[in-house]
Amino acid sequence: MTLENFDFAQIDPGEIFIEYVIPWGTNFLFALAIFLIGSALAKWVVSMIGKALGKSSLDSMLIDFLKNIIRWIFMLLVIVAALDQIGVDTTSFIAILGAAGLAVGLALKDSLQNFASGVMLILFRPFKLGDFIQAGGSEGIVEEIRIFSTQLRTPDNREVIIPNGDVYSGVITNVTAKATRRIDLVIGIGYDDDLREAKRILEELVKSDERVLEDPAPFVAVGELGASSVDLLVRPWTRTSDYFATKCDLTERIKLALDEAGISIPYPQMDIHLDSSGTPES
Repeated sequence: MTLENFDFAQIDPGEIFIEYVIPWGTNFLFALAIFLIGSALAKWVVSMIGKALGKSSLDSMLIDFLKNIIRWIFMLLVIVAALDQIGVDTTSFIAILGAAGLAVGLALKDSLQNFASGVMLILFRPFKLGDFIQAGGSEGIVEEIRIFSTQLRTPDNREVIIPNGDVYSGVITNVTAKATRRIDLVIGIGYDDDLREAKRILEELVKSDERVLEDPAPFVAVGELGASSVDLLVRPWTRTSDYFATKCDLTERIKLALDEAGISIPYPQMDIHLDSSGTPES
């Protein structure tokens, strides 16, 4: 029967309403109810889980990450249940979703690597918010660890965003992980200068600084007989928060004290001796 020969007068609106409109409308309303109730339930469950995890010793970044994962899992289940209510073949839908996920995964493999690295950073926590780190070719204070990237603030107040893959796959140096830190200074003096007097001055300067810790004890000793100088190692310990200021102050005070004592800090040089024939000998 063609459309031209079809008798529209034979259509019974009441029958269509009963057989099609009511069932579809009912299913749609049930699906909408499933979605709304499921969304509210998912929000409530995630909130309860967040409160429970907040009472534990877990890091806040890890708690937020787990809450987001749980929320998305719940919402996916709610969407599948709602689609199933209105008659969508969820088996095919899940298969299509899986195939689409595979295609997207291949196209976004770098993003997935960053995501996986973000998960590892949050789980194993080689650093936390507020730490000063060196990673991914940059350094700065950790301000945020996102799913795909880590945000740093440099000492000169620049914002640096590093892909998590670069952070996790390389060497991570956490400068502020420990409460104390050692200052390493190498002070060169001339071979003709008084070595004992130089050591005494350095030891007094280090001990007189209130920021230098007594335990571990400061260390001052000859480190090397260099080509142009006798190199003294000065290694005091200080609190990590005082490291930079203490290092700068000590360096300045050592220079001034050695100048006052007449002890030189030589620069690289070469002595040339002439024999009686006038030919230079090094």
